[in-house]
Amino acid sequence: MAWFWKGKRLPGWISVNLLPMQIDVAHVRANGAGRPEVLLCDSYEAKDGAAASLSHLRKSLHLDRGRCTTLLNAPDYQMLQLDAPNVPAAEFKTAAIWRVKDMIDYPLERAAVDVIQIPGGAGAAKATALLAFAAPDDKVRERVRVFEEAQIPLEAIDVPELAQRNIAALFETQGRALALVCFDAQGGLLTITAGGELLLSRNLDVTSTQLIDADADRRVQLLERVGLELQRSLDHFDRQNTAMALSKLHLAALPEQVGLREYLAANLSVPVEALDLDTVMDLSRVPELRNPLRQAQCIKVLGGALRGEAKAMRAA
Repeated sequence: MAWFWKGKRLPGWISVNLLPMQIDVAHVRANGAGRPEVLLCDSYEAKDGAAASLSHLRKSLHLDRGRCTTLLNAPDYQMLQLDAPNVPAAEFKTAAIWRVKDMIDYPLERAAVDVIQIPGGAGAAKATALLAFAAPDDKVRERVRVFEEAQIPLEAIDVPELAQRNIAALFETQGRALALVCFDAQGGLLTITAGGELLLSRNLDVTSTQLIDADADRRVQLLERVGLELQRSLDHFDRQNTAMALSKLHLAALPEQVGLREYLAANLSVPVEALDLDTVMDLSRVPELRNPLRQAQCIKVLGGALRGEAKAMRAA
């Protein structure tokens, strides 16, 4: 396409997260063995529609000069766990697509499907399970169309689970699994990762708004609900992964009055620590990210900009 930038490209990846009322943008540059450097992380009002707002940002942020990725929103796709088929690993995706056919409520020919492997335990020859991400192709094409109208080359489409996995990988200890929990206005997301791979993911139907706005009695009920769901998920992981111990759970910040970290620390079977991106990323160019609450707001868009070459859904 004629509008693709022909000059020197910006380093790293630019993640653009389209939300109902705003557009989040993060630009991250990998530094080899050093900490990834956050070059930009900000939120912009989407008052003129997504395509027009993106077009303005393309000009001001030079988005057409970077490798851009975006995230599907939770209502637009499904994540499905499947047993690994008894075929060579190179044929996993094809086999999984046919299994997905009976798990979605739209025709398979209208589905965009991608698959990642859940690694087996120590010594396993191949994966024992798969995670399939399925979306109606019109949802994917609509997202691509918005970027095309804004004249921004889109190189990849990811999902929040994989973006959060990318953040969690920065905190992992070799040979141990790590849990990360983040809440936003859409709900909570638990991921468990090891070796940079996603092993388990669970959505929690409690939002950050509910936790913040609840009165004292209602907040106790919400904390108990979150704690119970998390412990069940951690127990399930332990039963399914006896060779991989869980080291800790990191929790993205919520306002202090919510008290979630203290509640989980007292009621979960693993250590609970506050997430601090300043320990694993270079935030010097975006000092406002040193605020834990702002970090929590940007987990998904920052994780999108940390994507790996072979670990994301490619744009159609």
